Amino acid sequence: MPIRIAAVIALSAVLAAGSAKAQMPMDHASHHQGAATSTPAGTLPEPTMPGQDAFGTIQEIVGILDADPNTDWSKVDIEALRRHLVDMNELTLHAKAVATPVDGGARFDVTGEGRTLEAIQRMVPAHSHEINGLNGWSAKAEPSATGATLTVTSADPKQVARIRGLGFIGVMAQGAHHQTHHLAMARGGFHH
Repeated sequence: MPIRIAAVIALSAVLAAGSAKAQMPMDHASHHQGAATSTPAGTLPEPTMPGQDAFGTIQEIVGILDADPNTDWSKVDIEALRRHLVDMNELTLHAKAVATPVDGGARFDVTGEGRTLEAIQRMVPAHSHEINGLNGWSAKAEPSATGATLTVTSADPKQVARIRGLGFIGVMAQGAHHQTHHLAMARGGFHH
């Protein structure tokens, strides 16, 4: 019994120390200062993640634009890309989608309020055009007062099962058009 008590006391002390440390505010300058002297350069891998997906996407696009000597900076619109990434975030994290099986696929009734509603009404119709024909699918979006309805069908029973299994956000994520249109949007040539 005394060993258990000692273990509980030791664990409590460790958790309390970790909790106190977690409550301290982050001082980025001193954090980086200490990190620079803790290990010799090149001995450990350097971090590659920027810490936030939208920030990382913008960072990547700006790097591509910087590397392209033909970038016309007078047309670049990174703010349009940022707004689109906010739409993607709203759609992915805050939209409510109810799936209903239909003959040959599924219907997704997608709803939201405020900023999420705006994102649904911009993105669902635009992406239905992108995925229409992909994998032999037929995709059609109809706006509604509370969002949009996306219907995706296929004549192939395997694709019908895939559509239903993917659900709304899985269907929306299909294809590799996202990266291309993010770059086009940043260059000022594409908007939803």
